[in-house]
Amino acid sequence: MEKYKDIERSIIKRFRKEIWRNFICAVSDYELIDEGDKIMVCISGGKDSFLLAKCIQELQRHGKKNFEARYVVMDPGYNDYNRDMILDNAKILNIPIEMFESDIFDVVANIDKSPCYLCARMRRGHLYSKAKELGCNKIALGHHFDDVIETTLLSMFYGSEIKTMMPKLHSDNFKGIELIRPLYLVKEEDVIAWCKFNDLTFINCACRFTEECSLNNDGTSKRKEIKELIKSLKKINKNVDYNIFKSLDNVNLNCVLGVKENGNYKSFLSDYKNKGNKDEV
Repeated sequence: MEKYKDIERSIIKRFRKEIWRNFICAVSDYELIDEGDKIMVCISGGKDSFLLAKCIQELQRHGKKNFEARYVVMDPGYNDYNRDMILDNAKILNIPIEMFESDIFDVVANIDKSPCYLCARMRRGHLYSKAKELGCNKIALGHHFDDVIETTLLSMFYGSEIKTMMPKLHSDNFKGIELIRPLYLVKEEDVIAWCKFNDLTFINCACRFTEECSLNNDGTSKRKEIKELIKSLKKINKNVDYNIFKSLDNVNLNCVLGVKENGNYKSFLSDYKNKGNKDEV
């Protein structure tokens, strides 16, 4: 039996609770995929995006809704080793990838300040343009549960606001295209376990500038810092990551100093007298 069939079976059998069920819950709870969708599944070459592609394939075969999927890899300037690894993994996993090239790495090479931020923005722009070219109405990315938690804390610690990574978003610049995150409820530790179970190896960060990123100036390093913080907190409270996630779905607007919607700020003082807020003690 070909290896990809065992890998597919592991998703819906061995990792049914940890991966498949959470994938299906995210798709259902957040209404990520509709009948007739044409989805561009973005594959970076890492473990998360390749797992996403396999889950989407399984959903196409076993799901109740009919939709089309295109599995796209953008080459921002990978070296030969990383490019070959992506192609080899696509064959192992039986994923019919389509690869297109961009010059992002060359452009970012001339940027001294926040190269990772610029790279991310440029990647997103190229992907939206490709989705429009292919006639896709949705772009699927491989962000998982841990990405959501880390983004939330990054926003609080370094952005001075409570904001998280949403399960789906409308594009501001590409009308009619949505971004979706079907692995939203899947934990990274389970993705890693799936890789190890199937003896799979994927590229991590293929960026040639990663080694130059400093802890004080680069978002990638800050994310690593947050990841370590959460890891240490879980030693005290094993549910701390879930509690952070759940708090974002349980915001008590009577107990916040202010909220911002569509760029407009509103202080609790604006209707304090009318509400008659009372001490809960």
